[in-house]
Amino acid sequence: MFYEPTDVDRDPAEAQRQVDAVVARGPRGAFALAGVATALVLLIWLVFFFGVFVARGGGN
Repeated sequence: MFYEPTDVDRDPAEAQRQVDAVVARGPRGAFALAGVATALVLLIWLVFFFGVFVARGGGN
């Protein structure tokens, strides 16, 4: 379980500004992960295509 300290005396407006700053940066990590996964699937498909299908003479 993760422990996150809470500030009881913290200003709610300041907390909201911090949340807004994080949200404004956007989901960069999710886009990076999706890009890497897509590139990996494409690479595997190309290896299969050229290594098996084309090596056997294509569709002829």
